[in-house]
Amino acid sequence: MPVSDSVDLENAADAAADTAADTAAENATEADAGDGGSTEGLPINELFYSLQGEGTLAGVPSVFVRTSGCNLRCWFCDSYHTSWEPTHAWLGLEEIMAEIESHDADHVVLTGGEPLIHEESVALLEALDERGYHTTVETNGTIYRDAPIDLASVSPKLESSTPTAERDPKGEGEWEARHESDRIDMDALARLVEDYDVQLKFVVTDAEDMSEILDLLAELRTVAEAPISDDDVLLMPEGATRERLAETRNRVADLAMEYGFRYTPRLHVDLWNDAPET
Repeated sequence: MPVSDSVDLENAADAAADTAADTAAENATEADAGDGGSTEGLPINELFYSLQGEGTLAGVPSVFVRTSGCNLRCWFCDSYHTSWEPTHAWLGLEEIMAEIESHDADHVVLTGGEPLIHEESVALLEALDERGYHTTVETNGTIYRDAPIDLASVSPKLESSTPTAERDPKGEGEWEARHESDRIDMDALARLVEDYDVQLKFVVTDAEDMSEILDLLAELRTVAEAPISDDDVLLMPEGATRERLAETRNRVADLAMEYGFRYTPRLHVDLWNDAPET
C-alpha cells in the first residue's frame, strides 16, 4: 500500500539530529500535527510484501513497513520520499498490524528513512514479537532503542554519503555539515552490537571507502563489549538502479573477497529496478 500524503518531516529530522531520540519522536508528531495530520501511530510511506533484497536474509519473503522521516541525508538515498521530500500517511498500530497480517509472511522489515527516530516503532516491534514475527530493523546506527529486534541491520554512513553541494540532489548543500556531524554515533553503534544480532552493512562506491570502514570497525571493536566477526560485515554496492549497480557491483564484490567480508546484492534492484514497493 503506497501512500502519498505529502507532509514535510524536515522539522522532525532536524529534531532527531539535534536532540535525543525520544525528543525527536515527540517533535516529529508535533510537527505533523501542525500540518493537520494525526499525532498517533507512525508516518508510513510504504507497506508492502516483497523479497528481502539485502543482507543475510536476502531472498526471504517479507512484509516491509517503511516509515517516513530521517535524521540524515545521504545523497544517494534510495528512499528519497522518506528523507529529502518525505511523504506519508499516519497509520495507527492496529491498522499497521492488520495490513501485515493480511500477507503470508513470517518476516517483517521495519525500515525508512530512519525508523528508530519514532518512539512508536518500539510499540510496533513489541506487537510483532508478541505475534511471533521475525523482525529486522534497518537503521543508520545513530539511535539506540530497547526493543525486541531479531536482526539489527545497521548501515553506518561513510563520508562518501555526505551531500556536498556538488552531490546534493536538491542542489543546495544545506545538509552537508549536519549530515557529516551526525552520521556516526559510536555509543549507539556499540549498544546495538552488544544487545542484538547484528549485521553491519556498508554501502560502498569504490576502494576509497575501505580505509574508513576498517578504521570504523577497529574503533567499534575497541568500544563494544561484544565481538564483531568479519562474517557480520557486509559490503553492498551503491546504486538504486540496475544501470548504477552495473557500475559498482563487480568492484565491490572484488573488495569483499580482498578484505574477507561478505558481499550482499541488492536483489530487489536486480529484479525490479527502482520500482516502488520492492
